Amino acid sequence: MKTKLCFLLLLVTNLAIGQDTTINTANNTTTSTSLGENGFNFEITPTYENTEFSEIGSGFFKEKFIMVSSKKAGGLSKIDHKTGEAYKDLYCLNIDDENGLISRPLSYSRILNTHFSEDQITFSKNEETVYYTRSSHENSLEFKLYKSDLEKDSNGNWINQMALSINQPNVSIETPFTNRAGDKLYFSANYPDSYGGFDLYVSEIKPDGTLGAPKNLGSTVNTAKDEKYPALSLDEKYLFFASKGHKNLGGYDLFRSKLSNRGIRQPRNLGTTINTEQDDIALFFATKNRGYVTSNKPGGVGSYDVYIFINHDVLQSLTGTVSDLETKIKLPNAKLTLRDDDGIEIANTFSAEDGSFKFEVAPFEEYSITTSKAGFITSSVAFTADHTEDKYIYVKDIYLQPTVPIIKDSKIMLENIYFDFDKWNIKEESFVTLNKVVTILNNHPEMKLDIQGHTDNRGSASYNLLLSKRRAASTVKYLEEHGIASDRLQSEGYGETRPVIDCKTNCSEEEHQTNRRIEFLIVK
Repeated sequence: MKTKLCFLLLLVTNLAIGQDTTINTANNTTTSTSLGENGFNFEITPTYENTEFSEIGSGFFKEKFIMVSSKKAGGLSKIDHKTGEAYKDLYCLNIDDENGLISRPLSYSRILNTHFSEDQITFSKNEETVYYTRSSHENSLEFKLYKSDLEKDSNGNWINQMALSINQPNVSIETPFTNRAGDKLYFSANYPDSYGGFDLYVSEIKPDGTLGAPKNLGSTVNTAKDEKYPALSLDEKYLFFASKGHKNLGGYDLFRSKLSNRGIRQPRNLGTTINTEQDDIALFFATKNRGYVTSNKPGGVGSYDVYIFINHDVLQSLTGTVSDLETKIKLPNAKLTLRDDDGIEIANTFSAEDGSFKFEVAPFEEYSITTSKAGFITSSVAFTADHTEDKYIYVKDIYLQPTVPIIKDSKIMLENIYFDFDKWNIKEESFVTLNKVVTILNNHPEMKLDIQGHTDNRGSASYNLLLSKRRAASTVKYLEEHGIASDRLQSEGYGETRPVIDCKTNCSEEEHQTNRRIEFLIVK
C-alpha cells in the first residue's frame, strides 16, 4: 500500500555531509536530565532501508517518499573528496500505509540527478513545479536553488530547469520547503544579513513559480549559530526546524515554534525522546502523529539514517470551578470557551451542577478562558500550560462578578430563579440572584414587590398552578429570611397560563426554560 501524501510537501533535510557535526559546547547547551521530555513523547524506530552511507529524508511526491543518499549507484559513481562519500542523488521509495516503512529505493529522476551533488527537494501544490538544491564539484558544500517544471502528460520529464534569482555568490541556499498553499518557500541560507551562519528565510512564490525577495524569519528563531530544515505541521500552526543554537543537547536539535497572529513564538526544544547529543534533523510529518526524522546518533547503520517517529500526544487537563465572586456560591450552567493565543475557539463546555469544568490542554500552550452566565459579567482569564508531564492536571478557579439588576416597566429584570426539578426548593445558585433583590429593596425602603411564579406547560394545569404558587412563596420566604419585611412582599402563581413564548405542544427545552420563571413586579 502507498500512503496518499500527494498534497503533503513537507520539509526535508539538507545536511552537507562532512560539515562540522561536533557536539556544541557553548553556553546554550543543556543536559538531558535538565531538559527531559519537555512536553513531547516521540517513539523512534528504524525504517529498515538505511545503508552504511548517508540517507536523509527529502519529502513526498505522488505518494512516494523522496530521500537523498550518498550510496553508490553503480560503477560510475564519483567520490566527493570533502565527504569521502559519493555525490548525493535523489531516490524515491514506496511507503507502507499501515506502519510507515519505506522500501525499494529507486533513482528519482535521471534528469534531476547529475554528477553533481543533489540535495533537498520540495514541490508546488499541484506537484508540477519542483524546487531543489544542487552543488558544484568545485564546492560540494555550497548549494544553489533551482526550479523545474513537469512536462504536461509526461512520466516524470522535468523541463525548463533554471537557477533562481535569490542565489548569490558565496551563499549556500539549502533545505527548501513549500507550504500547502504553494505561495511560500521556506529555506536556510548563509546570506550576509544572517544573525550568524545559516538562518531561516521565507520567499513569496509568484504565479510563474519564481521567488520574491527573501525575508529573514527574525531573531526569535534564528541565532548566532546555524538553523536549517524548516517544515510546517500539517495544520501549519507550527514551524519545525533544526538548530545548533537555542537551548539544546549538542549539535543540531529539533525545535518547534508556534506561528501566531502575533508572530513566530519562542522555540521549544522537542525534548529527549527525539533529540540526542548528535545531529537530529529533518523532522517532517506524514500524518498527524507519524513522520520521519534523520539522525547520526550512535547505533545507526550509516553516517545519517532515516527513522520513523510516532508522536504520542501528551494529554493534560485544566479543571476548576465557577463561583460567585462575593458569596463563593458554585455556579452551574456557566458557559466556558477555551481559545488559543490567536483567539481561535478550541472547545467549549458548561459548568456542572457543582460548578466544576474540565478542558483538555497541551503542554506549553497559551490559552484564554471566557466564562459567561446570565446575571454575571462575562469574564476572560489567561492561562498557560507550563508543565511537561503527561496527564498533568491544572487547577484554575473562576469567579464571576454579578451584574446590577435593571428596573424597567415596573419590573426588576433578573435572570431566572432555579428550583430542583418538580420541587419548590430554591437552588443555591439562585441565592446570588435573590441577594440582588435584597440589595434593591434595602436601597429603596419604600418599594414593594409582587412576586409571580410561572411554569411551563408540561404536566396538568392544576398541578402547575399549585407548583407556581409554592415557588413564588419560597421566593418570598427567602427574602423575609434576609431582612425584608413581609408587608412589602406578596406572591401569586399563574402556572402555565402566561407563557413568555406560546409554543403550545411544540416547545423546545430552551422555550420551556424561558417560560419557567419568577417575575418581580414593583407595586406602586
